[in-house]
Amino acid sequence: MPDEKMPFLSHLEELRSRIIISLVAVGVGFVLAFNFSEEILGWLKRPLITNLVIQRKYPFLLTVKKPNPQELIFLAPAEAFWIHLKVAFFAGLFLAAPVVLYQLWKFTAPGLLEKEKRYTLPFVIFSTLFFFIGLAFCYFLVLPFALNFLLTYKTEHLKPMLSVGNYVDFTFKFLLAFGLIFELPLLLALASRMGLVTPEFLARNRKYAIFINFIIAAILTPTPDVFNQSLMAIPMCLLYEVGIWAARLVRRRRLREA
Repeated sequence: MPDEKMPFLSHLEELRSRIIISLVAVGVGFVLAFNFSEEILGWLKRPLITNLVIQRKYPFLLTVKKPNPQELIFLAPAEAFWIHLKVAFFAGLFLAAPVVLYQLWKFTAPGLLEKEKRYTLPFVIFSTLFFFIGLAFCYFLVLPFALNFLLTYKTEHLKPMLSVGNYVDFTFKFLLAFGLIFELPLLLALASRMGLVTPEFLARNRKYAIFINFIIAAILTPTPDVFNQSLMAIPMCLLYEVGIWAARLVRRRRLREA
């Protein structure tokens, strides 16, 4: 049986404690990441200075350094310092993702059945795994294609000069967006487990989901061009299909338990 209903003030106190723990985790991650902010910045720059090459034999994907790599500049005296702080903050946020996801689950746990609370550990593990898979997918595949397209499309008479602030904002928005959208299969599986949706409902409304995916991609992508929106919307549609498959597996297991 679910726990007894908590008073509204108790909910606020619970939310406050979960937020404080999450912020402490992010702060610890920030301190750790700040010591390596120079290395992290160099890691973020790799998609800008390398080309992604697809070949038929192993390794199928290969990164090759560009002959004239693009350099990053800073336009204000304090910009470089603030960028290192921003890099450390976002890196700390990514490092603290397991703790933040765990606190999110614990906040919702009082409204769950006892048998549903046992999914705490699998939820934290799989949500963290999918989040970092989304980061890797964006870093190794999406960012190189997006940057190459944006910096070469109709720029014959233009010379790109990227400020480090604009570039870091662009890359972190892409990374965070893909980390979040890769949680879609897990969210659909959880919704199916709780009886909120069925696989038939998800499959029947596939066309609406595709339309919504492109709208979400248009909102989340830092640029308004169709190319980058498609780089996000197409994986979202594929993840939706994975979510339908996961919802079917979850329902079969729930029926076996019943």
